[in-house]
Amino acid sequence: MLCYASLEVFSAANILYFVVVIELFLGKLIRTSALLKVRKNMVETLRTPLAVTTTSGRYNNYHHHSDNNSRNGESEIIPSPFIGCHFYLSSGIKSNRRCAKISGLNNMLSMSSYGWHYRRFKQLAISPRVDMFVRYASVDGEIGSVCDENTLQQDKEDLDGSLLEKNLPPWGRLAAEQSSDFQIVSATQPSIVSKGRVTASETALHLLEERDEAILSKRILVLSRSNKLVSAMQLYRSMEFSGLQPNLHACNSILSCLLRNKMLDEALRIFEAMKAHEMTTGHTYSLILKAIADAQGCDAALAMFQELVGESDLKKDFDVVVYNTMISVCGKMNNWVHTERIWRILRDNGHIGTLVTYRLLVCIFVRCNQNELALDAYHEMVQNGLTPTDDAMRAIIGACGKEGKWDMAMTVFENMLDSGSKPNVIACNALINSLGKAGKVKRAFKVYDLMKSLGHTPDAYTWNALLGALYRANQHEDAIDLFDSIQKEHVSVLNLHLYNTVLMSCQRLGFWHRALQLLWQMEASGMAVSAASYNLVIGACEVARRPEVALQVYEHMVHQKQTPDTFTLLSLIRVFIWGSLWDEVEEILTRAKPDGSLYNAAIQGMCLRRKIDKANKLYTKMQTEGLKPDGKTRAMVLQNLTKYSPK
Repeated sequence: MLCYASLEVFSAANILYFVVVIELFLGKLIRTSALLKVRKNMVETLRTPLAVTTTSGRYNNYHHHSDNNSRNGESEIIPSPFIGCHFYLSSGIKSNRRCAKISGLNNMLSMSSYGWHYRRFKQLAISPRVDMFVRYASVDGEIGSVCDENTLQQDKEDLDGSLLEKNLPPWGRLAAEQSSDFQIVSATQPSIVSKGRVTASETALHLLEERDEAILSKRILVLSRSNKLVSAMQLYRSMEFSGLQPNLHACNSILSCLLRNKMLDEALRIFEAMKAHEMTTGHTYSLILKAIADAQGCDAALAMFQELVGESDLKKDFDVVVYNTMISVCGKMNNWVHTERIWRILRDNGHIGTLVTYRLLVCIFVRCNQNELALDAYHEMVQNGLTPTDDAMRAIIGACGKEGKWDMAMTVFENMLDSGSKPNVIACNALINSLGKAGKVKRAFKVYDLMKSLGHTPDAYTWNALLGALYRANQHEDAIDLFDSIQKEHVSVLNLHLYNTVLMSCQRLGFWHRALQLLWQMEASGMAVSAASYNLVIGACEVARRPEVALQVYEHMVHQKQTPDTFTLLSLIRVFIWGSLWDEVEEILTRAKPDGSLYNAAIQGMCLRRKIDKANKLYTKMQTEGLKPDGKTRAMVLQNLTKYSPK
């Protein structure tokens, strides 16, 4: 029977002595003394790079590569006492692979007619990180066995105590892989799993003829940057197994490559190895923290950050980039509390923020409506001699507008212009709104003119800020005129806020007819008119003392299925009292839910109009319903009772 077995073992160092045996027993037992003699010869041959091919025939030959004829790829024939088999070893076949002979394996190889397969050895004295596979095949479809099990057991007893221990690698006996058994994997499958991830057990090791760590590290760097993850990991593991250490740049590069391919677990293993060798930098921590945040969330990244900060040995490697990474992670979740805490830790550890640091702080605090913190970060940035970025200055202008600090907002705006920056529409609108709230109408319109000179087109926020500035300055007629110009030139920007702003000016002036006209325009345009808009129109009728018009607007409001609120009813009661529509007042009080503010307004109005009897009736009814009058109502009722009581 002709059998063919090929053994390929991928190793990582010239000093690695692996001994693998394939014995073919065809007729008789082998004498122990002869077997030990062959083993001794085989161990001697393992000191040179070899590739082994085992065949069987009618004679026994053992071919050993000779140093004298290695260049020619010739082989030296060594007699073997095996019957019916011979070993052919030659570095000319594959010079980058090494093999060894052992007959004391716990598991023996068998032949199969189903093609090429891989099997992993059990209890082999190697590191569990190294995965060894044996490829075997059948020839001509014949199936046979390698050797007798009893022979293997006897050989194992002869060999365990002496041969293996004498030929261990220089770094000592490595732990055996105790939990693994034979594992069959098809040779047609690549060393990458279906999801595109490379695991430790599927990464091959290579013989490293190059021993220069700098050159090998550069190769890892090139492979990682090219996203050739499998090759980079194989080279990294081969260096690691050979006792060589990739430099910091190479480790960070392969770490980044692993994280790009969503291999967080493998990246964490390399990260721990880097910490053990004290090779970490701020870039290393930034990569890991960001990956943890993306995979497990902000809380997991914060927990890891707190743990690393607590380790004094690692805290020295933290630079501003690490803090910026964590601030950015918290900012994505709008977690301004932890953002502030990390900012304080940065300062307590003696670091000075960069432009990126303060830009992140300002934008996060403004987005979270923490304007005071945003202003503090801005002041610290200026004190450190840093020039704020455009987006930071825009955010500060918005924060100043919300805090009413128009002078600071104006200073920041002017600094942007002096530095050659071009404020955007948002910054201009924020400044106009801030100036309008402060009553600085002229300055607001100057910024508006400057905004147009910068090439920006005013939007609805711009016009609303200008109308609001005129309204707060009691320039109501100017506000109405500005709205008329907006209707003519910028009709596309009209919205509910602009209409309500100009309706407030109409209410103050008592322009009920103009208010009605605007209300009809809103409804004709298909705009969803709110109850606040109807309230403003009724308020304009109240100021103009037009109760009949107010009543019509109220009835139209109900017809439009808008629910009157307390402000609507208060305006109606006041306007009805001035129009002496007493029955309408009582009707509103009867229909509406019991509300003390409505009774107070009605009683006070009746007292002012000298309708003391009606006021007393409403006061009694109010107390009956359990409503409490306010101080002004009680005072007016008591005053009128004393003044108009019969003597």
